[in-house]
Amino acid sequence: MLPSDMSFAELRRQVEYKAAMRGGEVVFADRFYPSSKTCSDCGHALDVLPLSVRAWDCPACGAHHDRDVNAAVNLKNLAASSAVSACGEDGSGARRKVRVKPSSTKQEVSFDHVCA
Repeated sequence: MLPSDMSFAELRRQVEYKAAMRGGEVVFADRFYPSSKTCSDCGHALDVLPLSVRAWDCPACGAHHDRDVNAAVNLKNLAASSAVSACGEDGSGARRKVRVKPSSTKQEVSFDHVCA
């Protein structure tokens, strides 16, 4: 199947399945997540931001944002906030649960060679 023949739902299913098989996690932002119109510095969200506006200044903190860079930072922060915590199996974010859950692996120090 060519990627051009694939629906987004099928692409998403395959990405989640393959990530779960390898112990990874995929975080998807909601379709209406305001990544472009939320200030990545202070969190202030604009009510409206037309597509023609490529850069804007935050009215709350005065930070200047390139629309695409700001959206990328906000999406990176969303993914980071959804990460699995170091103390347990379950994270706290908006990630989608998949049917395949990889088992935990114990990390041990490996001594493959002996120093003389």
